[in-house]
Amino acid sequence: MTYPLRVKRIVRVSLLILLALFVMIQFVPVAKTNPPVTGEIVAPADVKAVFRKSCYDCHSNETVYPWYNRVAPVSWLLARDVTSGRKQLNFSAWQQMPQDRQNRKRKKIWKEVGSGDMPLWFYVPLHPAAKMSDSDKAIVKAWSDAGPAGK
Repeated sequence: MTYPLRVKRIVRVSLLILLALFVMIQFVPVAKTNPPVTGEIVAPADVKAVFRKSCYDCHSNETVYPWYNRVAPVSWLLARDVTSGRKQLNFSAWQQMPQDRQNRKRKKIWKEVGSGDMPLWFYVPLHPAAKMSDSDKAIVKAWSDAGPAGK
């Protein structure tokens, strides 16, 4: 099947325009911040290890930005996810929260992990080490169930 010359030209021009737009959006700056840690969570070493491995990239001020964070529009999505994650729960500011809020967050963490909602489904394929094993989940559940005494 042959396409008329006009259709080929429209496709070629459209692809060039898309390429030019892709190049231009690379110059839109995105803030990649890691504010100071002001009150890191106090928890047993095994709990902190699970959180560092599976949660800290989005839920702390210690985000390790991957190479693809330099490519728009992925960089925009990543910045949004980190900002949102820190707003919901920030392990780097845990001690800043009142004890009753820490207790609620502790239960909410297990609810999210236990239901499989965290880590996010699209995060794990890009960061396979973040996948929580049954052992990791058991550690988080035991910490959640222990309450403040489980520091």
